[in-house]
Amino acid sequence: MKILTANRLTDGEAVWFSTAHVWAETIVGAEIATDKAGEARLEAVGNAALENNEVVDVNLIDVELVDGEIRPTRLREQIRAAGPTNRIDLGKQARPDISRAA
Repeated sequence: MKILTANRLTDGEAVWFSTAHVWAETIVGAEIATDKAGEARLEAVGNAALENNEVVDVNLIDVELVDGEIRPTRLREQIRAAGPTNRIDLGKQARPDISRAA
């Protein structure tokens, strides 16, 4: 399973392409590709957003579902989804109004 991630061009915020077809600031609700056709579609979405100067560093990343939550398999992506590991009072993990899976 893969999801599409990038950094928003205006402020560098890590974002994920959601099932609502927008770039969301949390990994919750990211659209999951379960086959090559889904991956190709997400890549096309990412390339279009890159061309439109909406995002940079567009990547498909590997994820798994753990207790119904999307979890990146790589540590780098887990940190991007939550925030710094040495300061849990910073980043997405510190935002009380945002649910997250990381």
